[in-house]
Amino acid sequence: MTNQNSSIFNSYLKSSLFRLTFFLLLVFLSNWAIAQKAIPELWGQRIHDDAHVLKQETIDALEQRLKVYEDSTSNQLAILTITSLEGEVLEEYSLRVAEAWKLGTKEKDNGVLLLIAVDDHKMRIEVGHGLEGVLTDAHSNRIIRNELTPNFRNGNYDAGITAAVDAMIKSIGGEYSSEDSGGSMSTTNILLLVGIILVCVFFIGQAFYKEFTSHSTGGSTSSKSGSSSRASSFSSSSRSSSSGSSFSGGGGSFGGGGSSGRW
Repeated sequence: MTNQNSSIFNSYLKSSLFRLTFFLLLVFLSNWAIAQKAIPELWGQRIHDDAHVLKQETIDALEQRLKVYEDSTSNQLAILTITSLEGEVLEEYSLRVAEAWKLGTKEKDNGVLLLIAVDDHKMRIEVGHGLEGVLTDAHSNRIIRNELTPNFRNGNYDAGITAAVDAMIKSIGGEYSSEDSGGSMSTTNILLLVGIILVCVFFIGQAFYKEFTSHSTGGSTSSKSGSSSRASSFSSSSRSSSSGSSFSGGGGSFGGGGSSGRW
């Protein structure tokens, strides 16, 4: 074989090997992309019950509560229930969902995702960068152990998810301990008990005072009626405005903070 023919053959061989390598790479990437579980669209909702384990009234109540919470704090909390991870790693899928939904604002990264895979009996709280200092890994772990797990084992997803939302909001507000309470009463509980007693004493005193000033009851009742009417009107308008609201992620980012668990 002449040098020219040898050069042509080598060039052809290299070209063929390159094409074969490129083809195999495309096949691998295509299979990898197909194997990944799809991420549901946000569709303007905070509560995505794809596993159909929640009552509609629970979904509506949580949607409204998280909207009000976001309006007052800018923190974005979302919930996703799925039937199965379909072989995906819980932490990887949870992070992909949180990043795709872009929960939290771009400036604060203050988003949280609660993901529940029902058939796999797995769950995870995914926390955005900006909330990792308050909704810590320890807090998330305790919420999973104390709020979600006991309720899920009893098949009560409504109570478990509602309790978890309460706990996450308290944790972000600095009102949720990462440690389980012991047998003795804590200082916080003692102060709370004293506060309750003082409130009771105050209202008892008010009742006695009104008894002795019963001649002014009519005006007071009228005032209360007006206040009640205004409160009812506000509540009604609030529900009406929330029903037409739309939710979207604000560009927040995540770095793997949070905790996972199973029941």
